[in-house]
Amino acid sequence: MHRDATQTVFGAGDQDARVMLVGEQPGDQEDRQGKPFVGPAGKLLDRALEEAGIHPSEAYVTNAVKHFKFTQAEPRKRRIHKAPNLREMTACGPWLAAELAVVEPELIVVLGATAGKALLGSSFRVTQVRGTVLEEEIHGRPERLVPTVHPSSVLRSDDREAAYRGLVSDLKVAAGALS
Repeated sequence: MHRDATQTVFGAGDQDARVMLVGEQPGDQEDRQGKPFVGPAGKLLDRALEEAGIHPSEAYVTNAVKHFKFTQAEPRKRRIHKAPNLREMTACGPWLAAELAVVEPELIVVLGATAGKALLGSSFRVTQVRGTVLEEEIHGRPERLVPTVHPSSVLRSDDREAAYRGLVSDLKVAAGALS
């Protein structure tokens, strides 16, 4: 997976953050810049966090998978995101576990199905548990999690406004769990 990626993209943010946001994998802009959530989905996430009462600078953001996986029809054409598989999530698991151990967040916001599967197993379904506070053991530690959709799914939605309101609503649950 890393062969075609520009670089490894590790997490970023406050290492003493009370909240850690875990996404799927870096996107095109993240791969190019070497930082998580700096593309369009990251900008939307920052706006939604602010609206929900969580200041983005007080969070730690990372991805379950640390390399951008993509398809490209032709050189110089847009690189299209391709979902990571279980093997790739498993290979990056130790890095995510290390980030959790260093940051020790009070709450993990799970952004999308891939992040949920990486943290909670293959039976995870974001649509069944989004916007709820879960208590689970992750990498040997008890954790509180709030699953929600990935911000990129809001950007792809036919009804972006409704999808955005749903994301903000879920993030308000996370903000309330931190109170």
